[in-house]
Amino acid sequence: MRKNKKPKLAVWKFTSCDGCQLSLLDCEDELLALSDKVEIANFLEASRAVLKGPYDLSLVEGSITTPQDAERIHQVRRVSKLLITIGACAASGGIQALRNFKEVKQFISIVYAKPEYIETLNKSTPISDHVPVDFELRGCPVNKYQLLEIIAAFLNRRKPVISARSVCMDCKLKGTVCVMVADRIPCLGPVTHAGCCALCPSIHRGCYGCFGPKETPNTASLSRTWEKLGADQDDLVRVFRSFNSGAEPFRRESEIHEIKKD
Repeated sequence: MRKNKKPKLAVWKFTSCDGCQLSLLDCEDELLALSDKVEIANFLEASRAVLKGPYDLSLVEGSITTPQDAERIHQVRRVSKLLITIGACAASGGIQALRNFKEVKQFISIVYAKPEYIETLNKSTPISDHVPVDFELRGCPVNKYQLLEIIAAFLNRRKPVISARSVCMDCKLKGTVCVMVADRIPCLGPVTHAGCCALCPSIHRGCYGCFGPKETPNTASLSRTWEKLGADQDDLVRVFRSFNSGAEPFRRESEIHEIKKD
């Protein structure tokens, strides 16, 4: 890092809803403090001003779904000293990865009046499938405090302090009664990465898996528990195919139940 010069921060968008970029804008007062520490050189969600790279830190939102995306992410990687993906789309392909389970041409012909003008890839894939990634921050959208922690860790040249625990651990820390044990409500908490502060269980709903699979998730065991609660194979396919359907543990578990269904 050069003396007397702020490190350059760039924020890039690929195929996504912009929600994770908005999480950064939602930092408000913290963002003002951050602007004193870094030079926001490329962030089109916030400003049309673009400074030339290379960039010390790039935050990338969105998945790769078009040939143009696949080419551009390599350009971003080349001008970025560190590249961190933010959100479910960048980490696992996002909700748009649902296309990976079907024939894309069928969707195009149904949705678009002139499908011959549509150029797209057969699958929606995470950034790490295309270029080396230095850190993945999960969530749909990401937790703004975790996002600030990532940037703070970069500025202080240390490892980010991001817990790898499950949502269940957050329920315990908050004193939230387990909705599966107490009320037989199906919940993805045991296999889902923490980051939302156990929002859904705290309002008496099962976890939807917004932050993707935790490390070494036992999805098979959870599926058996869901079946005891009355879930059928269609339910299990659907629950593992949402925001993080492209994440390997969730993808594999959904395919198992799709086979059983047939």
